[in-house]
Amino acid sequence: MNALFSRFALLTLTTATLSLAACSDDSDDTNAVAPALEVKTASNLMPAAGGTTSTGQPATPKHYAFYSLATGKEVSYTDSASTKWDIAVRSTTILVNGGTSGPGKGSAQVVNGLFTELSEAPATGYKQDTNTGKAIPTGSGNGWYSYNPTTHLITPIAGKVIMLQTADGKYAKMEVVSYYKDAPATPTAASPSGCYTFRHMYQPDGSRNLK
Repeated sequence: MNALFSRFALLTLTTATLSLAACSDDSDDTNAVAPALEVKTASNLMPAAGGTTSTGQPATPKHYAFYSLATGKEVSYTDSASTKWDIAVRSTTILVNGGTSGPGKGSAQVVNGLFTELSEAPATGYKQDTNTGKAIPTGSGNGWYSYNPTTHLITPIAGKVIMLQTADGKYAKMEVVSYYKDAPATPTAASPSGCYTFRHMYQPDGSRNLK
């Protein structure tokens, strides 16, 4: 009888312990913290060279350079008709994968603020590329850069951040750091241009949270 009671007590204790462990596991899943979003940097994104003109000057590249904010990788121009890319660059033009530029849901707007402090994407105000204008404006002082007619240099404007909806409809932000190869601190007119260095952050869960 005592042996039977001991076995029963042991079984009861084991069951209680397993139940407690199960409750603990459920609690851990419920309180799981989402991983922090990663800031990635793209360097020297530019299209393939377009040869030279009759005067020996570099010709405009035939294609853009395509980039995925979701993967943080360059995308081949042969996939330009797909939703694999989010932005594309050539000269001072930045396309989004939406509207007249691509089959995606891409749109954008340029906002004022510091990249590190803009923690939420705007709910409204986005535009897509059209035949009459780009979502990310071109021209000195109109969007992300200024042009100096004396030095002929393109300089990113401090405090200008590009907020985007990507090809898949998710949110992201990016800031152009340099327009010149290897991002020199003091570029000159001789510095190879059209080579984008920029930092960006992509939110995969579909929310506007960017922190």
